[in-house]
Amino acid sequence: MADENQELKPGQINIELTEEIAEGTYSNLAIITHSNSEFVIDFVRVMPGTPKAKVKSRVLLTPQHAKRLMKALQDNVVKFEQLHGQIKDIEPVAGNAIPMNFGGPTGMA
Repeated sequence: MADENQELKPGQINIELTEEIAEGTYSNLAIITHSNSEFVIDFVRVMPGTPKAKVKSRVLLTPQHAKRLMKALQDNVVKFEQLHGQIKDIEPVAGNAIPMNFGGPTGMA
């Protein structure tokens, strides 16, 4: 967090991060939809064996910002893999199916 008394240089933005937002929200599923003017990303927490899940956060982006986000994520994944090794990709999801076992073993009662 920047010191409020610090002068900003041209082109800099003072970004505030509250304690509540800094805690973050866990998500293990993102659902992305779009129209001609915006992208909508719904972040969901799905619990195995639970038939219902709630959207925990929704982010709306212009198409230009969605593309910037995609490039930034790709750049960060490349940097992460250079430091920590390749991220294993789970099997692709067919159609719009949501993987309820998250690529792991199926639970038994």
